[in-house]
Amino acid sequence: MIHFDLPKEKSSILKVIGVGGGGGNAVNFMFSQQIEGVNFIICNTDAQALANSGIPNRIQLGPHL
Repeated sequence: MIHFDLPKEKSSILKVIGVGGGGGNAVNFMFSQQIEGVNFIICNTDAQALANSGIPNRIQLGPHL
């Protein structure tokens, strides 16, 4: 049997990932609402859109496109 060292209190890990312009806009709005306990991530090919976001977790897709 496999045993995992999980916290005594059950907790969820929530990550919201926005892809592209529309996804980034939606995640930026949620981030601005200061929702606690959620990790926000945006992914985009547009480096400028990523740079203008306040979200700390940003992934540039296809930087050589």
